[in-house]
Amino acid sequence: MSRGSGKGLSLKDKLDGNELDLSLCDLNEVPVRELAALPKATVLDLSCNNLVSLPSDFCSLMHLVKLDLSKNRLQQLPLDFGRLVNLQHLDLLNNRLVTLPVSFAQLKNLKWLDLKDNPLDPVLAKVAGDCLDEKQCKQAAVKVLQHMKAIQSEQDQQRQRKLQAEREMEKKREAEQRAKEALERELRKREKAEEKERRRREYDAQKAAKQEMEKKTKKETVHTRKPASSSRPPQPARHKASWSRSVLRVLLFVLFCILCTLAACKLTELQHQPLCVSVNTLYEDVVAALQNHKTLQNMLQHNSHQ
Repeated sequence: MSRGSGKGLSLKDKLDGNELDLSLCDLNEVPVRELAALPKATVLDLSCNNLVSLPSDFCSLMHLVKLDLSKNRLQQLPLDFGRLVNLQHLDLLNNRLVTLPVSFAQLKNLKWLDLKDNPLDPVLAKVAGDCLDEKQCKQAAVKVLQHMKAIQSEQDQQRQRKLQAEREMEKKREAEQRAKEALERELRKREKAEEKERRRREYDAQKAAKQEMEKKTKKETVHTRKPASSSRPPQPARHKASWSRSVLRVLLFVLFCILCTLAACKLTELQHQPLCVSVNTLYEDVVAALQNHKTLQNMLQHNSHQ
């Protein structure tokens, strides 16, 4: 690796046990591939170079235990810097860092941290302290981790609240959609019922009109078939029959009276009364006349047989 680009440099030549010293190499980028090929290099010194940023694949060097990035020009660390979970010692002295990535809270094994001489956010600077000795640098690691965990927790809660709000909004939209669909179904159902009712009324009206037409046609047919002279014929016949029955009643009543009178004049003491004498005489004359009439009929019948 040449100065400025780092290419052509043999990292194995610089490896001393588990320590790899790449300080003062005027590096402006990190040879991540070569470093990944040296998992034994758990201690890496990249101080006093021209590094402005670290590539995202730098966080794949999870075998690192101690990392010195002091006296560079780093403006920020990779968002997934917390993947370096085995890191125990981190030196970021004299860079241009303002904040740390939230994933920094995942460096659960971090025991030592130096953030001096960075334009840190006031809150973060107060938490980190001065790191003027070993004790303060260890306290800085603990306090910064706690601070970043609190930020991570707050962000997680915000994310959860956002997700909850999105879920509730989605449920609300789904409820509104269901209500809208239910309303549309109800409207369609009502329109269908109204259409059925309209058709039923039309059918009933047509049926009533048809029946009325048939009734009218039947009446006209009956009036057409009746003769003009038969409009009121039965009444004279009824009067005549009534008169005949009245006459018959009178005759029967007279005959009954005659029979009663005759019986009274024949069988009671009234037979010697002048009226009864006349009645009995008339009766005997009538009987004699009937007998003579019968004798004459017999004679005529006898003659006709001869």
